[in-house]
Amino acid sequence: MDDLKKRALDYHQFPIPGKLSVESRKPCETQDDLSLAYSPGVAAPVREIHDNPENAYKYTNKGNLVAVITDGTAVLGLGNMGPLASKPVMEGKAVLFKHFSGIDVFDIEINAKTPDEFIQTVVNIAPTFGGINLEDIAAPHCFYIENELKKRLDIPVFHDDQHGTAVIVAGALLNALEVQGKTLPTAKIVFLGAGAAGCSCAKLLKLMGATNITMVDRMGVLDTDRKELHDNNRELAIQSTDSKTLADVMPQADVFIGVSAKNALNPALVKEMAKNPIIFALANPDPEILPSVAHGIRDDVLMATGRSDFPNQVNNVLCFPYLFRGALDAKATKITEKMKMAAAYALSELAREPVPADVLKAYNLKALAFGKDYIIPKPIDKRLLDKVAGAVAEAAGAE
Repeated sequence: MDDLKKRALDYHQFPIPGKLSVESRKPCETQDDLSLAYSPGVAAPVREIHDNPENAYKYTNKGNLVAVITDGTAVLGLGNMGPLASKPVMEGKAVLFKHFSGIDVFDIEINAKTPDEFIQTVVNIAPTFGGINLEDIAAPHCFYIENELKKRLDIPVFHDDQHGTAVIVAGALLNALEVQGKTLPTAKIVFLGAGAAGCSCAKLLKLMGATNITMVDRMGVLDTDRKELHDNNRELAIQSTDSKTLADVMPQADVFIGVSAKNALNPALVKEMAKNPIIFALANPDPEILPSVAHGIRDDVLMATGRSDFPNQVNNVLCFPYLFRGALDAKATKITEKMKMAAAYALSELAREPVPADVLKAYNLKALAFGKDYIIPKPIDKRLLDKVAGAVAEAAGAE
């Protein structure tokens, strides 16, 4: 771990600190270049945009520019690290946007005392961007912030910790259910973790046909007896029940989805699950239960985690670059549920297709095919751009 820490710090510091730079895409070598880039030539596009704001997409980078914005209150698995300490993560997100979908990013870390102050800051700077990616904002403020920004802005606003996770989970779960001989409408699904990601995952799965979802948090099962629930929890609460703990609801569960903490799933509860169970243990870096432990308990389990060193990595990089690419290409004003579902179905379909040779080579594999150890595409699969972004753009155009 010490070696990893040193390599990571060296990576971020050398040869130049940070992971981002701003580069000109137009020539600036001659007097004529200067006159076009700035004064007096720049006045021409200014007037065109003033006359018709849509011309900003024609004469500036607005249509390919996303803001990755945070207050640093929920950084990765580190918690409230503050806006400045979150900057390496936001720069990293920008690198992934650029690498996987060609989208330019400005990372913006906001020191805001209240959610309303954060919202107003984003509204004030929004004209610069074609989309807003909210990142690492703690619940329940993240729900309020996203909802208010959606109301006040005419560009896509997307909280990736919520919806990016939901899209990947949905796409992967459709395939896991197929492999295990189950269906979404009939599956008994238990969530451990009812924060931003858990709530968004559950809502999307319900939209796609799930009918039996039970949410569990630190205090137990989310039911109508719980008076302290905020709005996003309350709409997922089940009717009053005698089943109050994770242990109470796990017997005969078809699916366990963990978005909680290391070792939060007692191995004994895996034994109680239905035949051919599905376990998505997504806590990072350490899952709710290790695949080796789950497989040691029973051989019919299908596992997914958030880690790249285990099969079936649920990773948001499979979603956000392509969701925004599709939204920007369609000049969408918002990210809709239909666009998210389109992305999930596209991911599901792609995993069922033959795996290209370059993907096998990158992972040092001789073969890989749809099944227990491959229910979601690999992040470096170049087909993702056309497949997922295309599906999102098509769904946006059909709205």
